[in-house]
Amino acid sequence: MRLTDPVADMLARIRNSIQARHQKVDIPASNLKIEIARILKEEGYIASFKPLEEEGHKLLRVYLKYDPSNAAVITNLRRVSRPGCRVYVGRTEIPRVLGGLGINILTTPRGVMTGRQARREGVGGELLCEVW
Repeated sequence: MRLTDPVADMLARIRNSIQARHQKVDIPASNLKIEIARILKEEGYIASFKPLEEEGHKLLRVYLKYDPSNAAVITNLRRVSRPGCRVYVGRTEIPRVLGGLGINILTTPRGVMTGRQARREGVGGELLCEVW
């Protein structure tokens, strides 16, 4: 089965694993998903991640993060730009997520970065998702 939206699949797997209180989740790997995981780790939303290979398939193992009261650090993830409706923003139009409490992830000509980094570097791009 071919996925039409691999990023939405990644976000759904993370969301489902958090609700089921899993410690880790395996996702079919791609360079874009590895970059998204890198940003989630840098911003403190996941504990860690590592690319693996099992039976010839590339996997991305994401270790989820919970606070001391066992509440998930990620409250929600939302896909913004979809294959059927791409959402592009200029450098001045990058929205703030929950008044700055969350992050958005963009693909820009300079690579995958958070909305804050893109604003600082003065670049726009495709608004992939929002995390809070």
